[in-house]
Amino acid sequence: MTRLAQVAVPALFLLSIHATLGQQASLAPPTQRPVTSTEEAVQPPPMTPRQAAEMRADILVARKEFAAAANAYEKILATDRKNAVLLNKIGMAYQQLGDDGKAEGYYKRAWKADKHYASAMNNLGTVEYGKRHYKNAIQYYSRALAVGSDLATIYSNLGYAYCGRKDYPRATVAFQKALAIDPHIFERRGEFGSIFLQRSAPDPGTVYYLMAKSYAKLNDAKESAHYLKLARDAGYKDLRAAEKDASFKGVIASPLIQEVLRTPAPFGLGKRPPAQD
Repeated sequence: MTRLAQVAVPALFLLSIHATLGQQASLAPPTQRPVTSTEEAVQPPPMTPRQAAEMRADILVARKEFAAAANAYEKILATDRKNAVLLNKIGMAYQQLGDDGKAEGYYKRAWKADKHYASAMNNLGTVEYGKRHYKNAIQYYSRALAVGSDLATIYSNLGYAYCGRKDYPRATVAFQKALAIDPHIFERRGEFGSIFLQRSAPDPGTVYYLMAKSYAKLNDAKESAHYLKLARDAGYKDLRAAEKDASFKGVIASPLIQEVLRTPAPFGLGKRPPAQD
């Protein structure tokens, strides 16, 4: 007998008893429970036409229709020209389209509109980083940190910029600060809400090695081994240095770490482009 049948038999049995007793089953729908004042209070207010328009533009971004999104945001901006959040969103759409000139202009307008809007200053740093103007990027990231917003992202970006200048001690410090705030920062994708997260580097092997070093200092052998492997496969030449690096002291004996150190990079991997400043 199926589960449905098992449930139906007792129901029919009860109905037959009611019929025998001369009682009529009521077919009226159950009375709806009144909504309490507390439930009414948590109901979100209806969106204004302005909010609905911005949400539609946000959806276009999620669909990666950046040109249409930029156009939609700009129509809203016509009635709210000093909205820093809106200006920043337009800048991000143009940066995704590869138009760094327009992106930079909108980020600067966003920063002018709100001197405490760290996302715009960070995003200016990513534009400079993309041009390999690492010194300028560091300055922008430092200014973003000074006003304090999503510090893990900005510290991570700062680490990349220091790697670009081959200032590896400062890069390591920046990566460690990012991890201290958000242990999952390196697992995020390249963009996050209103702020760009740097994920490309001219020398990825070195960046991965420094990330492995940062996780090793947290005694996280699994993540450290993961980034050591990425460093190895990206062509990092001095992987065995981990054996003498004090940062790896707590995890160097881990089988995960030892396996990476003993295993050569797969065939065809291990070639990296020349580092540029």
